Amino acid sequence: MRMMSVLKAPVWALELATGAKSFIDNPILGSRVLNERGLHVNRVRLAQRMSAWRRRRLAHLVSPDEQAAYAREGFVVRGNVLPADGYAALRAEVDSTLFDAWEMRQGNAVTRFIPLPPEVLTHLPHLRAFVTGAPFQNTLKYVASTAGDPIVYLHVVLTVPDVGAPDPQTHFHSDTFQPTAKAWYFLQDVHEDEGPFTYVPGSHLLTPQRFEFEQQQSLLAASHPDRLHARGSFRISREELSLRGFAQPVSFAVPGNTLVVADTHGFHARGASLRPSVRIAVYGSLRRNPFLPFTGLDPLLLPGLAGRQGQLHVQIMDLKERLTGKPTSHRHVGKVRVAEPARI
Repeated sequence: MRMMSVLKAPVWALELATGAKSFIDNPILGSRVLNERGLHVNRVRLAQRMSAWRRRRLAHLVSPDEQAAYAREGFVVRGNVLPADGYAALRAEVDSTLFDAWEMRQGNAVTRFIPLPPEVLTHLPHLRAFVTGAPFQNTLKYVASTAGDPIVYLHVVLTVPDVGAPDPQTHFHSDTFQPTAKAWYFLQDVHEDEGPFTYVPGSHLLTPQRFEFEQQQSLLAASHPDRLHARGSFRISREELSLRGFAQPVSFAVPGNTLVVADTHGFHARGASLRPSVRIAVYGSLRRNPFLPFTGLDPLLLPGLAGRQGQLHVQIMDLKERLTGKPTSHRHVGKVRVAEPARI
């Protein structure tokens, strides 16, 4: 075991200059001694500074009002993104298509992931125009502070509140120590009792209360009983948010044809669904090495790779399951329509 640690030590050290975040899997990141001396909070501080530096170079991608909204709140919201006829055509296209899908169950919620590689989008012109268009792409890139290629899915959350344990995504959390972007373009109205996306405004900033929280968690995370917390996705209760002086969470119970792009370094959660519900969105996620000094040079934009991150992710999960014989979190469920009942 000691020899293995010696062999892994250079890799653990190199991970300090990447987006690696797990305190339990990297004993350097999880070192209480080093974190008492500021290792984690200084990584957070540097990641934010580099992100702000890159984002200034991408300011042309969004309006001044959206720049101000992101700086203040940590998210950008656009309503009526498409003209009414374009929105209706996109909805009809999505609703009438059979898609190859993967599903993940977490408590009483199933999340359905439908990758959208070029060969799928070529037959869906309205969906292709949205996924490759400026509102979706540019806002994601600005918030993520990188002009990289986002991972894109049709994203469906199917919840039956009375079946199984509570959905863990309803706990407030930060995805990682660095600024990162996730987007949801909602294809139908989201009501308050249907598990809307919920966000703590301003929690993406390294304010004194956020600095104190990060410092305290860095000393405890490696031995935290919640494995997601130990892997760097810090959990926080609604009560602790209030006690620490964070803003009150806001929920995005919004009409269809609304785009929400949020920095998920800020605290966020899926609202509790109080009745059986189906939430359908075009989803994008974009995260790159937080310490890079440039906005481009993304190898995933090379011909043959561009637009395929979602597809590659589920293919890798399937291959891992075949090689190890162990079920992975995402299970292929065959061809489905977006809103049909869960299959797992």
